[in-house]
Amino acid sequence: MSSRTVIRGGLVVTASDEMHADVLVEDGRVAALAATGTPAAEAFGAERLIDASGKYVIPGGVDGHTHMEMPFGGTYAADTFETGTRAAAWGGTTTIVDFAIQSVGHSLREGLDAWHAKAEGNCAIDYGFHMIVSDVNQETLKEMDLLVEEGVTSFKQFMAYPGVFYSDDGQILRAMQRAAGNGGLIMMHAENGIAIDVLVEQALARGETDPRFHGEVRKALLEAEATHRAIRLAQVAGAPLYVVHVSATEAVAELTRARDEGLPVFGETCPQYLFLSTDNLAEPGFEGAKYVCSTPLRPREHQAALWRGLRTNDLQVVSTDHCPFCFSGQKELGRGDFSKIPNGMPGVENRMDLLHQAVVDGHISRRRWIEIACATPARMFGLYPKKGTIAPGADADIVVYDPHAEQVISAETHHMNVDYSAYEGRRITGRVETVLSRGEPVVTEREYTGRKGHGVYTPRATCQYLN
Repeated sequence: MSSRTVIRGGLVVTASDEMHADVLVEDGRVAALAATGTPAAEAFGAERLIDASGKYVIPGGVDGHTHMEMPFGGTYAADTFETGTRAAAWGGTTTIVDFAIQSVGHSLREGLDAWHAKAEGNCAIDYGFHMIVSDVNQETLKEMDLLVEEGVTSFKQFMAYPGVFYSDDGQILRAMQRAAGNGGLIMMHAENGIAIDVLVEQALARGETDPRFHGEVRKALLEAEATHRAIRLAQVAGAPLYVVHVSATEAVAELTRARDEGLPVFGETCPQYLFLSTDNLAEPGFEGAKYVCSTPLRPREHQAALWRGLRTNDLQVVSTDHCPFCFSGQKELGRGDFSKIPNGMPGVENRMDLLHQAVVDGHISRRRWIEIACATPARMFGLYPKKGTIAPGADADIVVYDPHAEQVISAETHHMNVDYSAYEGRRITGRVETVLSRGEPVVTEREYTGRKGHGVYTPRATCQYLN
């Protein structure tokens, strides 16, 4: 039996267009768009009518950077694939791309299989995987080719975290050379971890143990230096590069320069760098621990460069790097030693709303909001036009968004499995009302109607900016 839905009377906003149209959904896909008021929608014979009058109808968000159930610093990210994808849906995100992890001494396949086992049957929305490459050797390089063929088309490396995920320049170059040949995209955590570890050791020796020192030792210059080095290594390898969680003015400048040279270099930032700052890391008591993530929050003056980069397309994507640790019992592991605070912040539920607030505040346009949160991440990670747009043939991953509703972000009301909100008490304008994932209502007029296991694994094509 075919199922049909009409979303009627809304303003359909995609990365390229805005139009008053009815959206016709059949069997989980967008069947057609019809000008509002035309007989087409009436003739469609829908079982479900959704009234979007006075609202936006937007593609479901694509969050290309999450860490559900991730082991880190002696603990685990607090959101499971079940709780994390449910929270994502509440926030208007209908696809996540999470990171499977290769442990040193193990194969990529073992890591990927472990993450499939965590996610399968548990997700409320669709998901894909990137692969964290922690141990570059001849076997790993061969496995990269196999993973690309089966739809895991991006590989993350770390210039930070010596002894955990760190790769040296030779390992990075080898992986980039392999990606240049197999069509994969190298994603880089660009911070000079060797130098940072020296500064951490020196700070602790001086008795500088509070959370704010996390930001002071992970210097913007060391992010910029690593970004520059990653760009030049990718240039030598003839490979594209995607730099994750860009936080600093100087790092944006490196990306801008590379793009001006015509290099296939891309950059992502996250809401925490756009809306929070070192003022949060310096909150009294141990409160600053809530805001410990890497790259770290920067002084407020860095925000202007990030917004400008998003407007000029020197930064193309806003993801969350959602990696939540509870304040109680997890962040507290670093009391008396900031280097032991688990690195990561919650945010998968807040991204679409915060970026709508950026539209309200005049930082970006409505279409740019959809571009950086839906369309570009879908293209970057080989999911477009199945995901990231509202067009005939696309998956019916659709959000009815009320641009006038006001809300206050709070841990009291969020759905992430974490005991604090990084944006506690922040008043914003705009709210998700109804969410469809492949045509199925996951959130219906602010009620959760989804289920674990609805979300399916989605293999990905290669980066669509390189074809």
